[in-house]
Amino acid sequence: MDNKTNINWYPGHMAKTKREIKEKIDLIDVVFEVIDARIPYSSKNEDINDIISNKPRVLIMTKTDLCDLDITNKWKKYYEDKGYIVVMLDLINSNNMKELYNKIDPIINELNNKRISKGLKPRRARILVVGVPNVGKSTLINRLVGKKATNVGNKPGITKSLEWIRINDKLELLDTPGILMPKINDIEVAKNLASMTAIKEEVLNIDEITIYIINKMLSLYKDNIISRYNLTNTDDLIEVLDQIGKKIGAIKNNEVDYDRVYLRVIKDLQEGYLGKITFDRI
Repeated sequence: MDNKTNINWYPGHMAKTKREIKEKIDLIDVVFEVIDARIPYSSKNEDINDIISNKPRVLIMTKTDLCDLDITNKWKKYYEDKGYIVVMLDLINSNNMKELYNKIDPIINELNNKRISKGLKPRRARILVVGVPNVGKSTLINRLVGKKATNVGNKPGITKSLEWIRINDKLELLDTPGILMPKINDIEVAKNLASMTAIKEEVLNIDEITIYIINKMLSLYKDNIISRYNLTNTDDLIEVLDQIGKKIGAIKNNEVDYDRVYLRVIKDLQEGYLGKITFDRI
């Protein structure tokens, strides 16, 4: 199967963000690169490497409460073997940022020791927060601040500009809008991103995303989708859609309202009703 495509969804603010990060990168001490634990490969934008050069980097896997830990832990090891500092966080059910602070404290201490050795005063570490849209950057910042500091929403494009946010006496963060790769050549990466709302629905049709999700669930987590919608026949895709429509009451004039089915399946996936899943495989 040819798995190549050319998805191009790169709004103007993403190109602008990239330029602004490049302009400010000399001010940055550490980079927090945020990825989604359910798609730890697809949500990692290698294009970011061109911007952040050789800055110390912490790879933060969010939404770990929704992922298949057995699979995501393999990705954690994969990235650690490549030399990344990796932290896995459940930002919804836990406010515990201790592991993250433990990882960055040595970096901050080294930074200030160098300043002191040059006769300069210690200062707050400046941390750049980057990632593709809707991976939890704003939620992460809100947890670090301890109050609502940024807009949070389940749609790509909530944060529109770069913004400095003071965390405490040790840290200040530069929040950035989500940035995708200018071109996504791998159709599976594109569909994984669209499944988790990192790409807007207009780019890939909602029916295409839903069919991808159903096929992926039947392949990797069959019991989850069967139990969620009481499926009795999974051999025919239309029959699966019809069964889901009947289960959720998406019937209009004795016909299944497929648009409602599409929206429900995507929402159920994103909110964890299809179980703990990780779509990327090593």
